[in-house]
Amino acid sequence: MSERLPTSPAFWRSPLRGPRLTSLLGVVLLAGLTVLFVTGLVSYAAYNPNLSPVNDKTPDKGLLGFYLFAWPTDPPWLYRLNQGTHVTLGIALIPVLLAKLWSVIPKLFELPPARSLGHALERLSLLVLVASALFEFVTGVLNVQLDYLFPGSFYPLHFYGAWVFFAALVAHTVLKTPTVLRNIRQREESRQSQQSEEQGELVSPRPDEPTVSRRGALQLVGGSSLFLLATTAGQNFDGPLRRTAILAPHGGPEPGPGPGGFQINKTAAAVGIRATETSEEAWLLVVEGRRTVRLSRAQLHELPLYSAALPIACVEGWSTGDQWWRGVRLRDLAELAGYDQGQEPDLFVESLQRAGSFRRAALRDNQVRDPRSLLALYANGEPLTPDHGYPARIIVPAAPGVLNTKWVSRLTFGDL
Repeated sequence: MSERLPTSPAFWRSPLRGPRLTSLLGVVLLAGLTVLFVTGLVSYAAYNPNLSPVNDKTPDKGLLGFYLFAWPTDPPWLYRLNQGTHVTLGIALIPVLLAKLWSVIPKLFELPPARSLGHALERLSLLVLVASALFEFVTGVLNVQLDYLFPGSFYPLHFYGAWVFFAALVAHTVLKTPTVLRNIRQREESRQSQQSEEQGELVSPRPDEPTVSRRGALQLVGGSSLFLLATTAGQNFDGPLRRTAILAPHGGPEPGPGPGGFQINKTAAAVGIRATETSEEAWLLVVEGRRTVRLSRAQLHELPLYSAALPIACVEGWSTGDQWWRGVRLRDLAELAGYDQGQEPDLFVESLQRAGSFRRAALRDNQVRDPRSLLALYANGEPLTPDHGYPARIIVPAAPGVLNTKWVSRLTFGDL
């Protein structure tokens, strides 16, 4: 077999490859990817996809939605913590994933393709695992930067990709666990054990001279992960730490100072919201239920106004600190629509936005009932800015940012 071909073990000359390095990287990835998978599923549950088709981006999920549950409103920072962990950890694990793929790449070219049924299953699980891991990380990074270069919607692609990855991970872990545990327990306490290490799988039969030790390689991978963590995690905090998030979504600076100086995903101009339709003279809120009422912004001010300190957190991983919102409670609007206090139904929210995802959203009855859930008219003591949803927007504790609909035009109370 020619040494010039990647199918030859001698083609791979790095002296760093070996079962111990690969096993250590695998253990780190196994722990980190498990957290990513769980937080990803929890994040999807936060959309309450079983509540209404407008919230459900994977209508054909079938049994894959077995775990879904009614998303709570307490603690109010729940989605912020979950999604911040998911995105920040995912970015920090990129060097570990790349190092792991580098360490096992000879096995992707190994011949014969299958020496036994067990070997064939291991090779197949490895191929699917590598492909699905790269797919999940690439689509995730593109999504947090709002670069939708992939075909189709991010939600179903990432959701189904996660389940494919999980199945491959479980299969590969089961097949490789005995080998991983044996390699980690291996100690180079004698010359004999050193020779065993040197003759193990993934070890080059003709290695080049080392330019860095395996410990140095691990330190490089760990340092790279810490760098990505330090330059990403700040997007979840206020104050000076936020300025360290140079790799945060949007790839640019935070909005300017002032009451409206906190992060947004989309501007009014970007979605075609015109000042003529949000003016005091033109805008009316339609509230439907057992009866229908129409309210101007001035009439909303005649209703009792309440305040709540709540963050905004988005699927891209960024979040704001608590902003002070002031407006009319959703449960009071449900009462205007003919529902008794304590008997609030679900809510269907529609925006003036005419195109794009989540211009309509559904909220559960527990979200409507929470006294902190508002149709907000003010943020931080000032009227909403156009980009933050003027003349009125939804704000609900613990809800994903896309469910906090901006430029609200209609509220429909009832069972969904």
